[in-house]
Parts: sequence; C-alpha cells; structure tokens
Amino acid sequence: MSNLPGIVIAGASGRMGQMLIQTILQSNKVKLVGALERRGHPWVGQDLGHMMGGAAADIIVTDDPLEPMAQAQAIIDFTAPESTLALSKVAAQARAAHIIGTTGMTDAQIAQLEPASRHCAIVRAGNMSLGVNLLVQLTKQVAAALDEDFDIEVIEAHHHHKVDAPSGTALMLGEAAAEGRGVDLSTVRDAGRDGITGARKRGDIGFTAIRGGDIVGEHDVLFAGQGERIVLRHMATDRALFAKGALKAAMWALDKTPGQYDMLDVLGMRR
Repeated sequence: MSNLPGIVIAGASGRMGQMLIQTILQSNKVKLVGALERRGHPWVGQDLGHMMGGAAADIIVTDDPLEPMAQAQAIIDFTAPESTLALSKVAAQARAAHIIGTTGMTDAQIAQLEPASRHCAIVRAGNMSLGVNLLVQLTKQVAAALDEDFDIEVIEAHHHHKVDAPSGTALMLGEAAAEGRGVDLSTVRDAGRDGITGARKRGDIGFTAIRGGDIVGEHDVLFAGQGERIVLRHMATDRALFAKGALKAAMWALDKTPGQYDMLDVLGMRR
C-alpha cells in the first residue's frame, strides 16, 4: 500500500466527497492520504472514518492542504469555484495532478487556472462519466447535421440540494451544440425565461433546469423541428459513476505533462 499513489479529497463531507472516499478506500491502485474541508467546518480536526459513521480511518480532516498535499500525487476536487482556485495553487506547488469536478465556474475563474497548469496536470470536466462524454460528442454531430430550423434545448434535472444552474454538464452540452453549429454559445444562449419573453429567437440554444428530490442527474438535448423532434438522453442513477470517472482521471493524469485536459483526453475520445 505504501507505494501506491496518494490521493487527497477536497470537500470530504459532501455527497461527492464521501463517495470519492469510499471509492478510493475500495481501490487497490491508489491510497487516501488526506481529506480537506473548509475552515470552521465541524469535521475539521476529527477522524474521517468516525465522521462518516464507521471505524477510525487514521486520517484527520484538515482545513490546511499543505501537509496532506506533500504526500499526494493527485487531489480530487468537487467543491466551489473560490476553493478550487486556491487549491490549484497548492497543487501546482506540489506538482500534483488536480482533478476538478467543481461546477459553476465563470470564464474568468477558469482562466485563472492557467498559471497552475504550467506546473501540474489539470483535468477539469463538468461531468466525468463515459456516457455523458459520449452524449457530448453525439450532440455536436447532430447539431452539425441540422440547421436552425431545429430549435435546441438542453434540459437538465438534479436533486434539490444543487446550488448552480444550469449544471456543468448542461453547459458542456450547450457548448457542444454551439460548436457543432459553428457559433459561440455566449451569443446564442437562451436561459432563465419567465413572464412575457416574446417568441424564441431562431438559432438560440435554450436551457431548462429542474430541481427536486434526490435526482442524481438527467440530461436531455432536444432538437425540435416542424413535425419532428430528436431527443438525446443520459440518465445517471448512481453517483458512484462520477466518483469512478474522477478516480480514472486522477490515475490517468499521474504521468501527464503539465497542462489542461478534460475527460475526452482521459477517455481517449479526443479527435
């Protein structure tokens, strides 16, 4: 076990954090060397295993990433944009791969990752499942094949705890549709309709977000024409698939040169 690559999990108490920890503890290819939480969180200073309702894990949750990152070859980070930016600097200093599943980052925040990517491999993806990344590719191909007579709407559904909308995956799909049509998503994005909005603008790519219950993640890309509709769909029923994808990304990135990558690179789908 001592020779296995070490992984740190940021946001250890969260849904994804706990799923990632369980996935790593069940793996015989990597080892868990640290668990991070924000300053003032009740888990800080406590044994990770006890806080997850089990036996002692001999890992104390900390709000200081420096010590665990000194032992790590990668950090997996499903937190918040500000936290991700701070962790990118630590990962760069440690020359450790930074796997980012954080959503809700602005273009300006994403641009701030560039200095860190000169010193470590960064894998950033709105969704780390094989199925979703296949859906992204299919969306691009269908959008390229159909003209603006077909309206495009990205419809996503998640649990009621999710704080950002549209989801990172929905934005990935919107970007794929825009790329297929040869346009910039920022110029055709149609979101947040309410009230008397007027007719839909030809060529716009719309977004609809649903929040409720314990929905893990559902994404439809609707191509609506006159007399026909095409729907591409992905439904996630188990959050473990995202954890497995993130772990796959971390293992893939261990020997990669510094730079920015995504799941298409990890899955060998980059054309």
